[in-house]
Amino acid sequence: MSRSNIALLVLIAALACLPLVGGAYALRLGTIACLYATLALSWNVVGGFAGYPSFATAAFFGFGAYCAGVLMGKDWPLWAAIAASGILAMVAATLLGAVLLRLRGHYFAIASLSLAEVLREVVNNATDLTGGGMGLNIPLSAGASVMAEATFFFYAMWLVMLLTAAMVILVAGSRLGFALNCIRQNETASAMVGLNTTLAKSIAFGLSACFVAAAGGVYAAWVHYIDPSDVFDILYSVKPIVMALMGGLGSPFGVACGALLYLGLEEVVWRNYIQIHSGVLGVLIVLLLLFLPHGLTSLRFGRLWRRAKHV
Repeated sequence: MSRSNIALLVLIAALACLPLVGGAYALRLGTIACLYATLALSWNVVGGFAGYPSFATAAFFGFGAYCAGVLMGKDWPLWAAIAASGILAMVAATLLGAVLLRLRGHYFAIASLSLAEVLREVVNNATDLTGGGMGLNIPLSAGASVMAEATFFFYAMWLVMLLTAAMVILVAGSRLGFALNCIRQNETASAMVGLNTTLAKSIAFGLSACFVAAAGGVYAAWVHYIDPSDVFDILYSVKPIVMALMGGLGSPFGVACGALLYLGLEEVVWRNYIQIHSGVLGVLIVLLLLFLPHGLTSLRFGRLWRRAKHV
C-alpha cells in the first residue's frame, strides 16, 4: 500500500476520535466533513481516475436521500434502507453510464448535469410517494438524547466515508484502476488495443453513485426532513469537483484533505462574512487554485523542511 493511502487511512482513523474530544458543534462539523469527503472521494473515481467531468453527484445524492427516506417511512431499518439506496443507485448508474459515457468532454458534462434536474422533476411530480414539493418527513428515532443521536449519525457517515475510501484504494490498485488511468491518458488508443472503455467507465460510474447515494441516505435520516431543492442542489455536484481540485486530482488522500480544507474555509467565511459569504468563499477558492493549480499534493513538505533547515 502506498504512503498516500496509508495517510488517508490514518486521517480517517483520527476523525473517528472526534466524539471523544468534541461537543455537539464539533460532531456536526465532523459529520459534514465525512459527507464532503465521501462525495469528493466518490467523484474522484470518475473525475480523477478516468478524467471525465461528471456533474451527476447531486442526482445520486438526492436519489439516495429519497430512496432511503421512502423506505424508512415504510418501516425499513435504517441500515437496510441505506444499503438498498446504494445498491439501486449503483445498478441504475451502471446502466445509465453505458449510454451517457459514450459522450465525451463538455457533452458528457452537460448530460450528467441534467440528471439532477430530471430526478428533481420526477420527485416533484410523484407526490403520493415522495411528498412532491412539500418534502418528505423522515421518522425520528425515539428516546435518543441529542448527543447520542449526533454521535450515532457522525459514526454512520464516518462508516460510509471509510467504505468509500476502501473502495477508492481497491479500485486504484486494480485492473479497473489501470483501465481508468489508460482512459484518462488516451481513450482512443486504449480502445484500439482492446480495452472495453465503456464497460470500465460504467463500472466506475456505478461505484461512485453507490457511495454518494448511501451518504444521501444517512443525510436524510440525520436531518429528518428533505425536499427536492435541498438534496438535488447543484452545489452537491460542484463542491466535490472544487474539493478534488483543491486537494489534487487522482490522489485519494489529497481529495480528502481538499474536502477538509473546503469545509474549514466554508465555516470560517460563514462565521465572519455571513452577508457576502458566497463571494468571499469564491475568491478564496480561486486564489487557492491559482497558486496551487495541482492541489495540496503539489506541495513537497519534505523539500520545504530541508530548505528551512539550511536557512
